[in-house]
Amino acid sequence: MAKTLLIDIEKIFPDRRVSMRTELDLATSWTVLFGPSGAGKTTILRCLAGLEKPDYGEIRYDGETWFSSNGPSFVPPQKRRIGFFFQDYALFPHLSVRGNIRYNLTGTPASDKEARVEEMIETFGLSGLEERNVRTLSGGEKQKVALARTLCRRPRLLLLDEPFAALDTPSRIRFRKELRALLDGFDIPIILVTHDRTEALSLGDRMIVMDRGMVLQAGPITEVFSKPNQKTTAGIVGMENVFPGTLTEKRDGLALVKVKDVLLEAVDIGLTPGQVMVGIRAEDIILETSEGARSSARNRLHGTIKAVMPEESLVRLTIDCGFPIDALITRESREEMGLEVLTEVTLSVKATVIHLFPH
Repeated sequence: MAKTLLIDIEKIFPDRRVSMRTELDLATSWTVLFGPSGAGKTTILRCLAGLEKPDYGEIRYDGETWFSSNGPSFVPPQKRRIGFFFQDYALFPHLSVRGNIRYNLTGTPASDKEARVEEMIETFGLSGLEERNVRTLSGGEKQKVALARTLCRRPRLLLLDEPFAALDTPSRIRFRKELRALLDGFDIPIILVTHDRTEALSLGDRMIVMDRGMVLQAGPITEVFSKPNQKTTAGIVGMENVFPGTLTEKRDGLALVKVKDVLLEAVDIGLTPGQVMVGIRAEDIILETSEGARSSARNRLHGTIKAVMPEESLVRLTIDCGFPIDALITRESREEMGLEVLTEVTLSVKATVIHLFPH
C-alpha cells in the first residue's frame, strides 16, 4: 500500500489564517504548492517540518501522527526525518564544503559518516571543492552543498522552499534542468513551494494552488494549469484571457458560448446553459495576417492589434476582437509577419483549448 501524507490543519495569525485539507499519495514524486506571496505556502511547509505548530487539526505520515490537536500530540522536527531546504541555503560560513555536509550527520556512526559525505560530494559534482570555504563558492555551488547537506541524512520527505530564489536567471534555468534528474535518484517524495509557473511545470507532477491561506484547487499539474476551476485560480496559474460569456447551446459534444457579439465553440464539459467564464491561454492562440487556408480550429476571430509588448524571447500582443484578447508569439514570428499596432489579424483557436468554468 502506498504511503500517504494527510494534512488537515489550520494555523491562525493575528491578521490571517492558513488552512489546508488534503491527502497526498507519496508515490507521486513532486507536489507543488503554488500561489502568490502571502498565500500560506511556506506556513504549510513549516508546519510539516515541525518548525510551526498548527492551532487545529492533524498531520499524519504513513499512519504516524506528527501533530494532533485532539491528543495533543506533536513530534519534534528532529524525529520526523524530514529534509528542509531553505531558500537562503543556511550554510555555515566558517566551514568548508565537507564540514557543512558532515555537520548534518550528528549521531550517525563514524563508520558511515565519511562514506555518506563522499557519496554526496560525488553525487552533486562537488569533487575538488571539498576543502573550499563555502563563502568562496558561486550561487549554484552553494545550492548543491545545501542540498547535499539536506539529503545526506536520507530523509523520508524533502521540502523545498523557493529553491531557486537566490540564483541569477542563467543559473536558475540551468539548475532547474538538473534538479529533477538529480533528486529522482534519491526516490524521495518532494513538496516544492514556488510562485514561478515555469518551475512548477518543469518540476511538478501534482499541484495545490493556494491564495490567502486557502486551497483553491488540487490535481495533476497539467490539468490544473489547463482547467482552472474558477477565475481566481485562472489568474494565479497564468491563464491571461478570462472573460464572462453566455453558454447558449450544446450540440454534438460542443458548447456554444457568446462573448460580447462573438460566438465561440468549446468542448462541452457538462455546464448548464447560462452565465459562464471563458479562459484561453495566450500561447494557444494562432495568428494569421490574412484569411489563409482553413484549419482544424473551430474558432476564427478577426481583430486589430492594439498593443505590442516584448517579454524576453516572446512578444505579447493585445488584440481587439470586439473584446480584448492577448496572444503570445516569438519575436521571429512577429518580425516575419510584420505585426505592429493597428495590423489586422485573424486568430485561430481550437475548441479544445477554450476552457469553461462556472461564473
